[in-house]
Amino acid sequence: MQGGLHGCATYPISSGVVRVMLIVNPFATATSPAGRDALVHTLSAHFDLDVELTTHRGHAFELAARAAAEDFDTVVVHGGDGSVNEATNGLLDPPGTSDPSRRRPSLAVIPGGSANVFARTLGIDPDPLLATQQIISLLDAGESRRIGLGHTDDRWFLFNTGMGMDAVVVHAMEDKRHAGKAATPARYLWTTVSSFLKQAGSSATFDVEIPGRDRIVGARFGFVSNTSPWTYLGPREIRTNPTTGFDTGLGVFVATSTGVLRNLPLATRLLAQADPKAHHLFREDDVDEIRFIAEAPIDVQMDGDYIGAFRDIRFRHRRDALTVIAPAPTA
Repeated sequence: MQGGLHGCATYPISSGVVRVMLIVNPFATATSPAGRDALVHTLSAHFDLDVELTTHRGHAFELAARAAAEDFDTVVVHGGDGSVNEATNGLLDPPGTSDPSRRRPSLAVIPGGSANVFARTLGIDPDPLLATQQIISLLDAGESRRIGLGHTDDRWFLFNTGMGMDAVVVHAMEDKRHAGKAATPARYLWTTVSSFLKQAGSSATFDVEIPGRDRIVGARFGFVSNTSPWTYLGPREIRTNPTTGFDTGLGVFVATSTGVLRNLPLATRLLAQADPKAHHLFREDDVDEIRFIAEAPIDVQMDGDYIGAFRDIRFRHRRDALTVIAPAPTA
């Protein structure tokens, strides 16, 4: 695959028979045996297909790493955002040692989770069968895009990460899913509201450092975006940093209060897709580095997965990090 540009360029993939590894998370919210069989049948009619089902956390990482080592052309992930994040980290070396000149498989996504933020942001159809046809058409035409990614010292992220409130919500939703409850938009909204009410009295804060900016002291929650929207609530886009995209630096959204009365107008603006503004809010776009520093460990999520509690975590941006099979972005 060709490189050297960034953003919205189109890149040809290898000619001849295309080797594709399909990684399926059979436990993802919107997957089913019948649907998986249909995807396999359709893809195998067009490509040299290797089908792999994940069996444990981190398995998508292992499979994608094997696909890179065995020189597959494309890895197609049918699952949720967590599976896509794992596969991406498997395709790429860790950020500190990644060689951008090394040829790697491109990444394609067939939605299979509850939110599918990354696939939707790329313009992939939410219906798995239609998304499959879309991916086939793009691969047959030899079309792909290069996009930038965010990362910590040892892990890449695709669309967002954050410390504080959103990680608390993600952690709570994971607990509910493990208890057998579906991750519906209504449950996510209620979990968000109840988490805000519970956290309003918490004293946990952290500071935010951005090169060239004054230090932000006493942050209660902070979002870092690699694109926009930050997430979806059902069909509704939630845009914390509307001008952030795959061809820009990172977006930062930091609030110094979890008070309900102070955040209700901000939440209303986000739901109304208006420009988010508040006196307790710091927002910046196209940033290359952000650092969160806390006295005690605070929850962190990445691409919708809870990754643990941290006292010090740094986020950076890498342009042209990943080749994806996706339509050209709309103007």
